[in-house]
Amino acid sequence: MIDWSAASILDRSEEHRDDAGWVEQQWRSPDAVLLPVGPGGRLPVGPGPALRFAPTAGDLDPATTHLLGVAAGRPVFCRVVDEVTGETATVREIGHRLAEDQADVAFCATSLANWHRIEPRCTACGALTDPRRAGLMRHCPECGRDTWPRTDPAVIVAVTNAADEILLAHQPVWAAGRVSVLAGFVETGESLEQAIHREILEESGIRLGDLCYVASQPWPYPRSLMLGFRAAAVTTRITVDAEELAWGRWFGRADVRAGWADGSLVLPPRSSIARRLIEDWLGEDGQGPLERVPA
Repeated sequence: MIDWSAASILDRSEEHRDDAGWVEQQWRSPDAVLLPVGPGGRLPVGPGPALRFAPTAGDLDPATTHLLGVAAGRPVFCRVVDEVTGETATVREIGHRLAEDQADVAFCATSLANWHRIEPRCTACGALTDPRRAGLMRHCPECGRDTWPRTDPAVIVAVTNAADEILLAHQPVWAAGRVSVLAGFVETGESLEQAIHREILEESGIRLGDLCYVASQPWPYPRSLMLGFRAAAVTTRITVDAEELAWGRWFGRADVRAGWADGSLVLPPRSSIARRLIEDWLGEDGQGPLERVPA
């Protein structure tokens, strides 16, 4: 799993982004690399898997090509494209299997490309905007408004009861057997803690006591920051919101291990914080996490 608590490998080079000459110099560097990003966050990959970078060549087009940062002295750019040739994958599919430095780049590239793709117009007047600051800002030539990549905070919670069981749920649109912990967006005027109490009560009917922050993770679908928590249930009767969930159930560790072994349970991918929350709880019995098989 990706360690999001460590410092990023990317130096975002904030102090140089307004210097067009410096950005051009990075593009011309023999060490510079380019990562195309297709619709849906499709990235070029090779064996390993590993990201398949291209050399930078030709003129730098600031409308489609953006500086992610400098990693170990190597300038890294991404480019928003309509199609990526060759084998592709998303960070949802392979994020957990990439080397840490590549995972950092992949999530950043996916997030930034998604923003440029889905929000090309000014939020004030609707005019087409121009990328600035090597891709970290867009400027409206009509009204002068500047916009930056938006991040939507969402809470994701491993709820456990007094019997040390975990609450897992299934959405109607998911494949049979797929489960996860509960999550939801933070609404305007809410604290993270208030959002947790509200979301869990709305989706499952469960009331909570103590909360404990665990970790966070960017999740570029399309632009979320997932904030992971543990929470203790003070009620246990589950009443799911039928518009959100097909069912919810308390699972013991033996239930999860058995369901994983026989294929009746499909857990979130290892690239997600949902999987970490489940495996952290699962490992508290001393037996360790699930066997490292494809997820």
